[in-house]
Amino acid sequence: MAEKQQKKTSDLHALTQVCIENSTVAQDWYSKYDVKKGLRDIDGAGVLTGLTTISEVNAFRVIDGEKVPIEGELFYRGISINDLTRGFIREARFGFEEATYLLLFGVLPNAEELEKFKALLAQQRTLPRAFVRDVIMKAAGGDLMNSLARSVLTLSTYDKKVDDISIENVMRQSIAMIAAFPLITVYAFQAYNHYVKEKSLYIHRPSSKLGTAENILRLLRPDKKYTKLEARVLDLALVLHMEHGGGNNSTFTTRVITSSGTDTYSAIAAALASLKGPKHGGANLKVVGMFDDMKQYVSNANDEEAIRRYLEGIIAKERFDKSGLIYGVGHAVYSLSDPRAKIFKRFVEMLAMEKGYEQEYMLYTNTERIAKDVIESNRKIYKPVSANVDFYSGLVYRMLGLPEEMFTPIFAVARIVGWSAHRIEELINMDKIIRPAYESVEARYPYVPLMER
Repeated sequence: MAEKQQKKTSDLHALTQVCIENSTVAQDWYSKYDVKKGLRDIDGAGVLTGLTTISEVNAFRVIDGEKVPIEGELFYRGISINDLTRGFIREARFGFEEATYLLLFGVLPNAEELEKFKALLAQQRTLPRAFVRDVIMKAAGGDLMNSLARSVLTLSTYDKKVDDISIENVMRQSIAMIAAFPLITVYAFQAYNHYVKEKSLYIHRPSSKLGTAENILRLLRPDKKYTKLEARVLDLALVLHMEHGGGNNSTFTTRVITSSGTDTYSAIAAALASLKGPKHGGANLKVVGMFDDMKQYVSNANDEEAIRRYLEGIIAKERFDKSGLIYGVGHAVYSLSDPRAKIFKRFVEMLAMEKGYEQEYMLYTNTERIAKDVIESNRKIYKPVSANVDFYSGLVYRMLGLPEEMFTPIFAVARIVGWSAHRIEELINMDKIIRPAYESVEARYPYVPLMER
C-alpha cells in the first residue's frame, strides 16, 4: 500500500513538472505584447476598468503634467474618511451603522433614519433555526474564512428568492448578510475552539440593544464583558476596513462575478475567497508574525540599530519568511501616508495604554519609521512608502483578545459592506459581462494519433 501511494505521489510530481514546463510564459513577452500585468501599468497604477460613486482613493496630484505624491485621501461617497470618523468620534457614538448606511444608500442618515436602520440590522442579526448546530458546529475547522464562505453558500438554500437580482431583493440579501457575518464568524471560531482545540464552548445570543462592534465582543467573550474603549476601537477598525475602492482584489472579484448575473451568495463567497489570500486580507497576520519573529532579535523597543539590522535582514531575505517583504509597510496606491493608518494610530496608542502594551506599541512606531528608510534605501521603488492600516490592525486585534484565526474574518465582517455596495452599483449600471483579453502565445501543433505518440 505504501509503495502504491508513493508511486501515485511520484506520478503526480512528474505530471506537475510537465504542467509547469508547458504553462510558463517568458517574462519578456509581457513587455512585447504590452500586457498590463496584474491590471497595472509600468508605474504600478491600476488600469482604469470602471467608474464608481462609492469611494475614492487618492495618493497623487497632477501638477504641471507630473504626478506628485500627496498625503493619502479616502472618501466614502464623497465624504472624507477623516471627517466621517471625526464626526461620530466627537459625539462619542459608534460609526459602523452610520457608515454602512452611507455606503449602501449614498447619503448620510438623519437621527431618525439611523435609528430605524440600526433596528433593521438588529432584526436581521439572526440565523435560520438550527443553522449553528447543523451547519457551523458539524464542520468545525481552523480555516474560518472557508467556514464563512461555506455558511454563506448554505444560507442560499434558505432563500426562496436566491436568484432574484432585482435591486430591492439584492439589498434585502445584502443587509441580512451584513447583520449575520459577525454571528457566523464568532460561532465558527467557538466551534473550532471547542471541537478542534478541545476548549469550552460558549454560544451567546446577540443583543438587539447593541451595535455590531459591541456584539462581536459580547459573543466572543465567555463573560460577555468589554470596556467602552475596546468597543470603540473595534468599531473604528470596522469602519476603516469597510471599503477601499472598486479596484482592490476582492471588490473587483465581486464586480466581475456580479457582471455574470449570478446570485448574491455566489458573488460574496467569491469575494471571501479573494480576501482570504495573504496578499490581500491576510496581511495583518503576516505583520504580527513578523513582529513575533523580530522580538527574538530585538529585546529593547528603543534599540533602533537592532531594529534596522532586523529589517535589513528581511530585505535581504534572511529573516522571518524570507520573502523580502516588510509587511504592513507600503501600499498598491498610497505613497506618503495611508489615511486609515493615521486615524487608527491615535486609538491604538490609547488602547495600548489601557492594556499595558506600551513597549509593544513603541516597537511598532519605531519600526514604522525605520522601515520606511530601509525600504527606500535598499529597493528601487516607483513611489514613497508608508505604513498601511494592516500595520496596526493585527496589534489591535491582539490587544482586544481576538484569536488570530479571526483576524481576516473580522476584515470580512467590515468589507461585506463595501462588497454589497459595489455589487448593487454593478447591477444598476451593468450592460456587459466583464471580460478582459488574454493573448495566446502558444505555437501551433498538429494532432498526433494516440498510437503514434
